[in-house]
Parts: sequence; C-alpha cells; structure tokens
Amino acid sequence: MEKNNPNHKDLPAKARKFRVLIAPLDWGLGHTTRCIPLAHCFIKAGVTVVFAASQQQKIVLQQEFPECEFLHLDGYDIQYSKTAGGLVWKLASQLRPIKKRIAAEHQWLLQQTKEQSFDAIISDNRFGLWHPTIPSVFITHQLTIKTPFGWVQKLVQKINYVFINRFSACWVPDMPGNINLAGVLSHPKRLPAAPLSYVGVLSRLQNLAAAKKAKHLFISLSGPEPQRSLLETKILQQLQDYKGTATVVRGLPGASELPQVPPHVQIHNHLTTAAYNIEMCSADMVISRTGYSTVMDIVAVQQKSILIPTPGQTEQEYLADYLPKQNIAISYSQQNFNLIQALKDAETFNYQPISTTPLYETVLDDFIRQLKQ
Repeated sequence: MEKNNPNHKDLPAKARKFRVLIAPLDWGLGHTTRCIPLAHCFIKAGVTVVFAASQQQKIVLQQEFPECEFLHLDGYDIQYSKTAGGLVWKLASQLRPIKKRIAAEHQWLLQQTKEQSFDAIISDNRFGLWHPTIPSVFITHQLTIKTPFGWVQKLVQKINYVFINRFSACWVPDMPGNINLAGVLSHPKRLPAAPLSYVGVLSRLQNLAAAKKAKHLFISLSGPEPQRSLLETKILQQLQDYKGTATVVRGLPGASELPQVPPHVQIHNHLTTAAYNIEMCSADMVISRTGYSTVMDIVAVQQKSILIPTPGQTEQEYLADYLPKQNIAISYSQQNFNLIQALKDAETFNYQPISTTPLYETVLDDFIRQLKQ
C-alpha cells in the first residue's frame, strides 16, 4: 500500500496515486461540508484523499467518504459570547490560544508530510497548514474580514494576507465579477499576492426536482455555542403556533438526545447529505443562519430563504445586509425574529436566482494536471 510510504514520490508519476490532504476549519460545519465537492472531484480523478478532522467533523465526512483515510487534528474550538456586544472581547481573549493552535498545526503538518508523503494540501481556513515545498491551497471567501472598526479591519486584512501569502494558491468560493454572493468579503480592492482563483459556488447539494410541500419549512441550525442553542430555543418556541409543518436539523452530529417538539415538527441532530438535500429542496421555505456555506447550499438548490445572522459575527451581519440587496435572500436579526411575520414578508420579497456554474471543476483539473507534471 502507498499509505505511510515515504518513498512513493520516487515512483514515476504515471505509476502512483497522488495523495492530497484536505483539512477544513472546525468553526461550525460549513467549512467541512463545502470541502465535500472538492473531495469528490479529487477521488473521481484518481487522487487519494486524506482528511484532517476533529471528531465531529469526522462523523460528517465519514458518512460521505467511508473509504477515505482520516487523521485527527484538533480544532480551534472558538467560543462565542451570549451577547453580540461581548463577542468582540470574547474573540479577542482567544487570540493567543488561536495563535498557538496555528503554530501547533503547522508543526503537525510538517511531521505528517514526512510520514504520509502528501503531494498537496488543501486547507479551508486553517492558517497553519501551509508547506514550504509542497503545493498548499488556502480556501476562503473572507479576503476582507469585517470588524466593527475601520482601522482594525485594515490591520486584520494585512495579517490575513500575511498568512494567505504563505500558501501556493488561494481559492475563493464565489463567482468572479459584480454578480457574486459575498460582496466586498470576497472582492476587496486589493488582493493577496498568492495566485488567486474564484471557484464558484462550493456546495455538496444538487437542485433536485422534488415536489414542494406547501407551508413546509426546512430549518437548518449550525454554528458555535451558545448562539446555536439560543436560536434553536427561540425557533422551537415559535414553531408551537405554526400552522404548517417543519423539519429542523440541529447541526449536532454525534449527539443522541433530542428536545421534545410538537407532532407537526420533525427534528434531527444531523442528516446525511442525501437526506439533507431532499429536505431542503422539498421545503416551501428555508430558514437558517447566514453562514456562507449554507448560503451557497441555498443558492445551489435555488431555494427561497430567511436568514438570521449570528449576533455579533460581523461576516454574517454583512451578508445579512448584502444578500437582500441582491434579491438573493431576506434576513432578520435574532433578537427581533418573528417567524410568522418573516414568512409574511417573504411572500412578497422579490427573490432572484443567481447562476451557480461549478468553476471549481476546471480549477481542480488544472491543479491536478500541474501535480502530475
């Protein structure tokens, strides 16, 4: 077997399978799920995919790729505050341990490349997973990281680019040009020095020809605690008086207990990609966080949605303002969210579909071709 064979690179390119490490950030499940279509492309091209993941990420990915190898890699374990106002200070207090985590994962990578003999590394927002001699790709839609203060944002962008420029390339999951999903987040005035490609919408979902269920809601919860639980409590309470039906996915793979819900509501800790795809496509309306990966899923299946940004998370708050202006989705704050009113407003909202050409397939084909040269 080629696994753990440090000499497999000595074989002629045509005589060996290439090995690629894919490592998504553990900040919610979005970074994990948007790596799924990339992994499928690599596997289809005959490349061996190895995942670096935390235990919760492994549960999600192993359902999709039971044949793949997994290496354990601790996450950043970002913690949120219970209030939007306290989030900035909560995150600031975690900068030192995050910096240590980045340094530790870089040393981890250097050791693993000796043992595993990878040909390339794909890092979704994990800053430490670059290699000085092996092609290393950084995936992010946040070239601009929004902050409450302009001078802080400029400083953060400089730091962000210092990390990105350590990589061989940067792939941005968005469309090039003026019609896009992330606005200034993915299209800043100044780009990083690393070679950059816009890879289009990265989604594990397909636009299925599923019959819509009248007044049926698909509610997808995700993201760091305690805000995930706070929104769940609020939505489950408001669903008590809803006259239609709903499916709620809590975004908790590996969890076993479920809260009690009324008969017209189905609730799951987690769904496989296939089941999740069917539920989203058959719903009359999707309700979720404004997490970017979820937004890409919604756009990929051409669904109507109501989005609720995580309080204090500036990226999601920016998207919650940007997406309604593009007629892609309607949004409400968590504090003022009222299910019945939001559904009434959504009836008259001018939803406009957006093209979702999978540009990543061409980018990956070129990347693999370069690996094999």
